[in-house]
Amino acid sequence: MRTGYDLELVHLTKRYGETVAVRDLNHVFSPGSYVCLLGPSGCGKSSTLRMIAGHESVSDGAILLDGADVSHLSPAQRGTAMMFQSYALFPHLSVRDNVAFSLRMKGVDKDKRHARADELLELVQMTALADRLPTQLSGGQQQRVALARALITQPKVLLLDEPLSALDPFLRIQMRAELKKLQRELGITFIHVTHGQDEALALADEVVVMNNAVIEQAGPPREVWGAPRTEFVARFMGGHNVISLDGGKVALRADDVRLGAAGLPATVTAVEYQGATVALQTRTEGGEEVLAILPEDQFFTAPKSPGDAVTLAWDEGRLHRLQA
Repeated sequence: MRTGYDLELVHLTKRYGETVAVRDLNHVFSPGSYVCLLGPSGCGKSSTLRMIAGHESVSDGAILLDGADVSHLSPAQRGTAMMFQSYALFPHLSVRDNVAFSLRMKGVDKDKRHARADELLELVQMTALADRLPTQLSGGQQQRVALARALITQPKVLLLDEPLSALDPFLRIQMRAELKKLQRELGITFIHVTHGQDEALALADEVVVMNNAVIEQAGPPREVWGAPRTEFVARFMGGHNVISLDGGKVALRADDVRLGAAGLPATVTAVEYQGATVALQTRTEGGEEVLAILPEDQFFTAPKSPGDAVTLAWDEGRLHRLQA
């Protein structure tokens, strides 16, 4: 059985009047992978997702799915399915009928579409609630129904627009694990838009970081987090300091900064206890903010307070040059 289809963006551009929302994107998504489009509000990630889905027209370029240009096809014809942030369930239809809705539109008879809906409800662990109405469900349950409904068309690619943003933090972490498990079981490509770095790191096989309508960096989460290419990626992914040294900018992981006898003089501006670690915010004589994440046992052997003078040190090999 074949799993996964190539999805490729070729010079993909979206303009709204004079504004360019997405600028000349070229990217190939690996078949059967979990991809997170990550970036701040207004960076172009949702416009990109909506163009792939067919809910937004393409100004320039093409979207290739399995080698065919689908950018002029209707959403129903292109082999993608989208799960919206609002879930958009029909309030007057039961859970089962919500899931089966697109098959009903295609003229599939009732027994067949209900049987298929029941298979998907089993997949998302909602069998017991098949006869309920959406208003009788919790947010997490509504989300599972929306997911089953998106999957009933057997899409080649599932598109998820900030699917976890409406859930409370505990449920969000639980649903992350379930989305990842589901993607592995189905073997299809998931493209998930988020502005949460932790969500992207937890879920993705590939993280695509967008900023100002372009892709700044794409790659496995560990690579994007650990080896940011630009100042924007280093700052946005977090965990790094961006410091000016020798006339250029470098990134330095906060957990690679230690307090030493020789090094860069700085003053402590804030101390935050985080359990296993302590975050020490400092300011250098040049006015740059440098964060040091220290193991708590190390910190408490010689605790520091705001206003204390410290010397910051690190191994030269841990500095990471950034592109201008």
